[in-house]
Amino acid sequence: MQNVETVIWHWIEVIAHAVLNLFFKLIGKELTQSQFDAFMQFVKFGIVGVSNTVISYVLYAVSLIGFQKAGVLPKSDYLVAQVIAFVLSVLWSFYWNNKLVFVLEEGKQRSVWKALLKTYVSYSFTGLFLNSILLILWVQVVGISEFIAPIINLLISVPLNFVINKFWAFKQK
Repeated sequence: MQNVETVIWHWIEVIAHAVLNLFFKLIGKELTQSQFDAFMQFVKFGIVGVSNTVISYVLYAVSLIGFQKAGVLPKSDYLVAQVIAFVLSVLWSFYWNNKLVFVLEEGKQRSVWKALLKTYVSYSFTGLFLNSILLILWVQVVGISEFIAPIINLLISVPLNFVINKFWAFKQK
């Protein structure tokens, strides 16, 4: 009997292939295997990203509650909780991206430590720097709600993070 994850992933691939195939037919093109594989790699990256977001929030909330209950760092507990959440959730993301998304081809190598460092740099750039600038742009310049602006940021930061991770952080030698 197949495990549940294998069956679920199989159906995700079947549905994604059908939808992509229909889209390509609508635009008068034929879907190639390499295009489908690249799309599924992006889907896996998205799944890891969603889990990363959940893990980050849980780590932040647990850390913050722990600091508050212990009476530790009362003026900066939320900032320290944010740092803890960032460091550990990026590590989580790196692990799963390395294991599931940017899998090494046979005979290829990469420096795990270098890839990990590059992952932290890329997430720092998009997650801290770029998202902050975009938030200011959306909220103060364009007038978009501060509750909607982070969602718009995802439309920019997720594909950008994928490209940075694929072609820089997890680049094969």
